[in-house]
Amino acid sequence: MPLNTKGGEATQRLISYITPGRRVYIGYYPSTRKINSLIINPDVLTEKLIQKKSISNRLVYNEWIGEIDAELISHINENNYDFIVIDKWISNNNSNLKVNFLPLENKHSKKVISIVRFYEMIAHCSPVMHMNNHLHNADKPLLNKPSELFTFFKRITDISITLLTLPVTLPLALLGCIAVKLTSPGPVIFKQKRVGLNGRIFTLYKIRSMVHNPKGFNNHTVRNDNRITPVGKFLRKTKIDELPQLWNILNGDMSLIGPRPEKTDIVEQYSRENLFYKYRHVIKPGLTGWSQVNIPTATPEDSLEKLEYDLYYINNMSISLEMKILLKTLEVVSTMKGL
Repeated sequence: MPLNTKGGEATQRLISYITPGRRVYIGYYPSTRKINSLIINPDVLTEKLIQKKSISNRLVYNEWIGEIDAELISHINENNYDFIVIDKWISNNNSNLKVNFLPLENKHSKKVISIVRFYEMIAHCSPVMHMNNHLHNADKPLLNKPSELFTFFKRITDISITLLTLPVTLPLALLGCIAVKLTSPGPVIFKQKRVGLNGRIFTLYKIRSMVHNPKGFNNHTVRNDNRITPVGKFLRKTKIDELPQLWNILNGDMSLIGPRPEKTDIVEQYSRENLFYKYRHVIKPGLTGWSQVNIPTATPEDSLEKLEYDLYYINNMSISLEMKILLKTLEVVSTMKGL
């Protein structure tokens, strides 16, 4: 392991081995391909990325700790890395650092990316902790809000798909209602206030999947929740319990795709814990969404993890991503991966 110390300056070292277990999945690559990368000055975001539950063993990477200098550039030129990732800049002289970086950037411009972009590309979500720095960066907006044209396209798509699927979804919803009525006392349709676009409160509809409590429940849904009825468990796994929200979509309160609408108390709690939680509400909530298909068993306790996927979706909204979410939704429903 090369070690280079210059007088009283910081020690520079190249960790030239592959750390066991540090392999990360990049979804846009063939499933059999390993991603070989060099991470320069790994810091908090690198550690958070490696610790994410959604990351599997796909990435093999080396670490460089220190300034960008001739030794580093020589090492990169001698090795064929898929990506050169800049996590943290270390230098006592910013002008010298940028001069040293020029030959690296010019020769490997398509490979050199920031840790934030790398994080998004690998984990398919936006690192919330990075957004604190965003507040002090005036040259780039915090979120790329969708254009009016794309918003109009989404609305037309929501109405069209909802109406076209009614011959299938309506009978399923009726069967679900009948099953609940025959097996569990209480109202068939569950109503609850949720937070929607720009913080507006609306009434969300579901087929009741829990035992009826006239006073309501204060506790959030948890995994293996014993309040869920046997029929309700099936309805939740197949997402049939969500079908009444098609009315919310036609009514304009929701979209087919977007962040999941949460209860007011959950929104208040997590807005206090994280400044950026409110940004979920710059678009309409959805029946399905990027966080729902990536962590289908998430509970309210996972709200901050879901937030990273929601922010990624808002920043990367496109027709191709919409189609990808719809296809992944079919997979979640067909395999009954939900909570």
